Amino acid sequence: MRNNMQKGYELVEEEEDKLRDECGVVGVFLNPVQPQSQEAGSSEHEYEAYSAADFNAATQAYYALYSLQHRGQDSAGIAVSNGESIQMHKAMGTIAEVFKPEHLMGLAGHIACGHVRYATAGSASLENAQPILLQSRLGGVAVAHNGQLVNYEQLREMLEEAGSTFASTSDTEVIVKLIAKSYKKGLERALTDTIQMIKGSFALVVSTEKCLIGARDPNGIRPLCLGKVENGWILASESCAIDAVNGTFVRDIQPGEIVIINEDGVLSFEFGERTAKRTCIFEYVYFARPDSIIDGIPVTEARERMGACLARESGVPADVVIGVPDSGLGAAQGYAREAGIPYASGIVKNKYIGRTFIAPTQKERENMVFVKLNAVKSVVDGKRVVVIDDSIVRGTTSRRLVQILRRAGAKEVHFRISSPPVKFPCYFGINTPTRNELISSQHSEDEICKEIGADTLAFISAEGMMEACRACNPEQYGFCKGCFTGEYPMSVPGELNGRRFS
Repeated sequence: MRNNMQKGYELVEEEEDKLRDECGVVGVFLNPVQPQSQEAGSSEHEYEAYSAADFNAATQAYYALYSLQHRGQDSAGIAVSNGESIQMHKAMGTIAEVFKPEHLMGLAGHIACGHVRYATAGSASLENAQPILLQSRLGGVAVAHNGQLVNYEQLREMLEEAGSTFASTSDTEVIVKLIAKSYKKGLERALTDTIQMIKGSFALVVSTEKCLIGARDPNGIRPLCLGKVENGWILASESCAIDAVNGTFVRDIQPGEIVIINEDGVLSFEFGERTAKRTCIFEYVYFARPDSIIDGIPVTEARERMGACLARESGVPADVVIGVPDSGLGAAQGYAREAGIPYASGIVKNKYIGRTFIAPTQKERENMVFVKLNAVKSVVDGKRVVVIDDSIVRGTTSRRLVQILRRAGAKEVHFRISSPPVKFPCYFGINTPTRNELISSQHSEDEICKEIGADTLAFISAEGMMEACRACNPEQYGFCKGCFTGEYPMSVPGELNGRRFS
């Protein structure tokens, strides 16, 4: 059989018409426990399996990372300490592709630091996969980072001038080198010095041979939470990861907080002046898993409230409301309930299509959405349809969705979006296109409606979106909304030196 390349086909990477998830981090600390002596009558094999499952932090980190797979599919890794040294396994691919039973069995230890990555700073390559491990005469340090530094270039240049060399283009390696630079002052001081130097968004999980550390940037842009597991503790980007290991959610790590976890428990301290919390609001719109709770806001409830707000702000007579899988479903249910219009599952998503596929022409690559999504004809045929999606980025997916629905017989297609128009790049860990690629930065709402072929189009207002989140937790009043307004929690560098911060 001839190679596909010989037949004029090529393997291509899909350019998704979505804002891409950032990364997911996990940390596990299990108090060292001596296994009970082997009971009479039990087999040696049973005893070994019991020991591996219950006393290996890598296994817990593996399950937790599996629940965070939606935050990154480019690479995955886990570093583990046995109290004396740190071992690590990482590779390109998903959790299931990277880790096999023998890898987990080989990562023996009671402290784990794990990461799933989608490349936002630095290319998608093994050199940039995390955690990043640095071994020095003072000990090992493994760092997993969700977020993005806006002063990466300046810090890297400073370190290189001081003699540091770099094996990657990831901003996480800068964090590792800064910690190592101050490590002789003691871990707490090294972390404090490092965190006060870096600017941007970060949820950090750091492991040494003896302890586990978590830290969140002063604005709390990226999420990080603490949970209790049997015989230990867990840090994770989302609460669903704590649930995945049968743990108990304790609390969110606060903006500007460092927690150090060791055999004595959890020590907490602030590393800087307290600032206003600015959680990335796209966590609630799109990124987070529906069963997660972030900063006291249940994600599903927030999405349903956004949909209800859409119905109040831009309702339209219709026969059925449908959502675009997966993150548009909650908002669609909220819209339908508020508008008094039946909700139905009108779009089916192919769960087995990945980011890479074989396609012979540019046109066929653009038409891949027809493979990923399809309309249920019995739901939409002859009906006025309201379709709810979480965002419009380039507009290509929205245009294809309208075509799919009309092909299935929809009489009218009314597009409603549960976030405001995305007009500006993100500098804090979301992979947004450049501004001239964002359809809302170049075109009006009416022009976009015409471009995608819908009968009507409306976005939720920025205030309506934020109020939907505040209604879930009145104490959470601050959000980062720079991609909608261009107003960021801190100064940003822009697109400098050809390197897109996104």
